[in-house]
Amino acid sequence: MRIVDTHLHLIYLDKFSYPWLAEVPALNRQWDAPSYFAEAETLGIEAALHMEVDVPVQEMEDETRFVLDLDPRVVGAISNARPEHVDFPQHLERMAVDRRIKGIRRLLQSDPDELSAGAVFRDNLRRLAPLGLSFDICVRARQLGLARDLAAACPDVQFVLDHCGNPPISSGDIRQWRADIAALAQLPNVAGKISGIVTHARPDWTADDLRPVVEHMLERFGWDRVVWGSDRPVLTRNGTLTKGVEATKVLVAGASTDEQARLFHRNAERIYRI
Repeated sequence: MRIVDTHLHLIYLDKFSYPWLAEVPALNRQWDAPSYFAEAETLGIEAALHMEVDVPVQEMEDETRFVLDLDPRVVGAISNARPEHVDFPQHLERMAVDRRIKGIRRLLQSDPDELSAGAVFRDNLRRLAPLGLSFDICVRARQLGLARDLAAACPDVQFVLDHCGNPPISSGDIRQWRADIAALAQLPNVAGKISGIVTHARPDWTADDLRPVVEHMLERFGWDRVVWGSDRPVLTRNGTLTKGVEATKVLVAGASTDEQARLFHRNAERIYRI
């Protein structure tokens, strides 16, 4: 099965600054395109979208341009941006020139809850729709209500929920997460990304530990509104790229070939305009 990875982080310490890596020593090294594709190609991953890696504001545009010229298999990028800034329209205009830029992300999970409720933030996000650009939304599980409010306020914008909304898998209690995902999935402009959940599982996790989350995502979003992403190298804190791909294949083994194709590449190609 051909796979498009919609969530690849590339880290080039010799090119950019990553202040957050100081607190994550296991990831604080070079994670380049050749090392990724050496493993990815053996798993059926033929193409990938680069997901911004939270570099400083002054490096955001340079990071996007750099990764897009590394390898032809990096077929697009979700660029970092600051919709809360009044100069966002000018930033967006510069980014929109390159059609390989498929959308933007502004991490919300570590910022004040009121950030995404601001009028400037929401007005600027609405500028994405006419350009065909999406917004990857990354929030903590407790913030899923905020994600729903934001998506509802920007109905013409395509949202993609990163990491299944970061469910607390290892806690054994995902009841509130299930309810919040069900509410969010009612909005037709939101898609779910099955990615990043292994970091919330116990260290010796198996595919069955992930099953309740993956099956709920598929049930609520349906096979036409889900994409797959590796979250490499973040997933290496609790697994490997190979283990992550193999676990996903186990979990969808009972689905039809067409359904699996939608998850692994067709939806990504449509939603991100690949």
